[in-house]
Amino acid sequence: MNIVYLSSAYLAPVSYYVKLFAADRVYVEQYDHYVKQTYRNRCTIASSHGPLALSVPIVKPADPKTPMRDIRISDHGNWRHLHWNALESSYNHTPFFEYYKDDFRPFYERKYEFLMDYNEALCRMVCSLVDIQPCMERTSAYHASFGTGEQDFRERIHPKKDFRQEDPSFLPSPYYQVFQDRLGFLPDLSIVDLLFNMGPESLLVLRQSCGLLPVR
Repeated sequence: MNIVYLSSAYLAPVSYYVKLFAADRVYVEQYDHYVKQTYRNRCTIASSHGPLALSVPIVKPADPKTPMRDIRISDHGNWRHLHWNALESSYNHTPFFEYYKDDFRPFYERKYEFLMDYNEALCRMVCSLVDIQPCMERTSAYHASFGTGEQDFRERIHPKKDFRQEDPSFLPSPYYQVFQDRLGFLPDLSIVDLLFNMGPESLLVLRQSCGLLPVR
């Protein structure tokens, strides 16, 4: 059995969803310590000027060793409005933004208290749109050792790390991107980039990116 451990992530990159698609079982770690500048509270989308990072502000925890499950979202900076405007500005001219926007909009109108709950609700919604049904659950304790068939990607899928070195099994299959003519193809952006550009074909791209189908 192929078992994968992932961190919680906000609109995670394509490589994260490849794991959700390909693994037999996925455990999302909720007892790790919150770490800044990771996908736990940020995603990267394609703007007309290049990659753009969007970060969800958090309430600074009293203890630096506060587990991820207890991290609260801050209302600082009107971030929901800013994130929705950025998504709309970047993807309004993609083939499928109009089709999916009503699925995403409520996540920028409703307030969630905990970051992990927000990330999980978004992730499950995206999985349903992409048409994958991962066997996914939160960890019941911090997992420190790994056996046969278990893989730890909690700190390997990371905005500051090169996926080519961290995860050679991830082979990003190129797909249409709305700004590709000026930016070239940008691999491993947030799953929303794939979904808004490719719609129902997103599933095929995930399959190709984990080697289950030949890349065209």
